[in-house]
Amino acid sequence: MSSVEIRHVTKSFGLAPIIKGVSIDIQDGEFVILVGPSGCGKSTLLRMIAGLEDISGGEIRIGSRVVNNVPPKDRDIAMVFQNYALYPHMTVAQNMAFSLKLKRSPQGEIDERVARAAEILGLKPLLERFPRQLSGGQRQRVAMGRAIVRDPQVFLFDEPLSNLDAKLRVAMRAEIKALHQRLKTTTIYVTHDQIEAMTMADKIVVMHDGIVEQMGAPLELYDRPANLFVAGFIGSPAMNFIKGNVGSNGFKAESGQTFPLAAAPAASDGRPMVYGIRPEHIRLTDEGVPVEVVVIEPTGSETQIIVRPAGERDKPVADHSSAITCVLKDRIAARPGDMIRVMPDPTKLHLFDGKTGGRLN
Repeated sequence: MSSVEIRHVTKSFGLAPIIKGVSIDIQDGEFVILVGPSGCGKSTLLRMIAGLEDISGGEIRIGSRVVNNVPPKDRDIAMVFQNYALYPHMTVAQNMAFSLKLKRSPQGEIDERVARAAEILGLKPLLERFPRQLSGGQRQRVAMGRAIVRDPQVFLFDEPLSNLDAKLRVAMRAEIKALHQRLKTTTIYVTHDQIEAMTMADKIVVMHDGIVEQMGAPLELYDRPANLFVAGFIGSPAMNFIKGNVGSNGFKAESGQTFPLAAAPAASDGRPMVYGIRPEHIRLTDEGVPVEVVVIEPTGSETQIIVRPAGERDKPVADHSSAITCVLKDRIAARPGDMIRVMPDPTKLHLFDGKTGGRLN
């Protein structure tokens, strides 16, 4: 096991900058997830750590060693890809043992390591099968087993669950987290799925357009997002954003509604702001803000409703400048078109600068 230090790393393809001076410290044994939308640079950064992409500038250390010019095979890392990359003509046991055979490890050591990995991942009954005889989840476990037998300093995962169905992704999330808790190996994991990031990571690094927007523990990012991008990306359903400014009676939205404030930032009167409130922090009450129900989505344990001011009923539901999403624990009898009243919890709100997007409260 080892720490990973990324210092002012840049990457350009021709004249196009992709990674723009990223610095991240990853502690020994830590599970870090790089998350962000497609094209943000997270997979490129992972490939640079692995040695599969050259570094344009900066420095990457694995342990005490600078690995900028070290070949991938000598970095003592193991990578699990999205597409499994199993050899179809080899059995499960042969696939898992292949890297050790290339190193000419003793056969007894190979058998011991394969047996240990198979025990950890529940693959013992499948060792003589070929990849074509396995399910998607079983193939992913074989790919993980192939990484485990190498006993590397660092595990690298590149969106390993993207090809699995929703139910299997949930199960595999738990398996990967349990695997990390057992092995305690430093792990860097790339995904675009913020639910994976929230449920699995010790630390999340949110990337956007080649830079790090914020890094920290999952609940730290959820409770205190640094800016509008992080606030909108972390959390499902996404945080509601309402444009307006602070007035004498609270937050005055552009739609004309007034929303409650626990406290206003200094020198904020009339300043353009964005009022952020998560869907689960809105409740129904007779004293709330009047809105029209647009969509009701019952999920069983919760009811998700989308509402908006009555005067903006002609705007599409996808227009987040007017729509407000609420997640309610109770079932409601309302129907689309009905008028109800909602009240955000003022102690849970987030205020952002209307121009820079930075957090204010």
